[in-house]
Amino acid sequence: MSTHLSDTLTTDKPVLHYLIREPKTAAAKKKAIILLHGVGSNEQDLFGLAEHLPAGYYILSARGPFTLGHGRYAWYNVDFSTGKPVFDAKQEVSSRNTILQFVQQMKQQYHFDEVYLGGFSQGAIMSFTIGLTHPGEVKGIIALSGRILEEIRPGVTKNDALGHLKVFISHGVQDGTLPIHYAREAKTYLQPLGVQLSYHEYNNMAHQINPDVLNDLNEWLR
Repeated sequence: MSTHLSDTLTTDKPVLHYLIREPKTAAAKKKAIILLHGVGSNEQDLFGLAEHLPAGYYILSARGPFTLGHGRYAWYNVDFSTGKPVFDAKQEVSSRNTILQFVQQMKQQYHFDEVYLGGFSQGAIMSFTIGLTHPGEVKGIIALSGRILEEIRPGVTKNDALGHLKVFISHGVQDGTLPIHYAREAKTYLQPLGVQLSYHEYNNMAHQINPDVLNDLNEWLR
């Protein structure tokens, strides 16, 4: 097993800076989880989850392309001052395309058989967007305390690829940043699309990832 920076791995520069943990154990298939952090964080944040995820997976953690400050990045700018998140649509579309390209680059470079795209908060939002609009590109979505953007829904239609898409949702009932109604709305929206949904609410959890989430996620990934 090794953990290292992406810059040492490829001559074709990836579109996103990332960290990778290679599998600790051999597996029949090359499976990967690509993690996307929340707004104002960086690739180191969710990379800390690597030791708590299945040993047979590659774990990659990518850095958002928009800089908010030293060590602080985002997939798009968002304003909560009105009480409801208002986001920069152009930046979101740009990041959507960049993440999709990054997933394709990683699949080509490492020859992954299966890729799960997941994230926390804004990273979960982007994972929903990529997975639902390009379900053939990923095996599943891991959405930790996120939401589905209304703006992408016209581009999502029920099809065979969505029927094979696995979706894991975790959300805290006490979440004050993205309230629980976002997760419940996502569940209601996804069920008619025929995705393979695993939905989890946590009564005493706020906007965070706790050990119960990781236990349920590990069970789902097995």
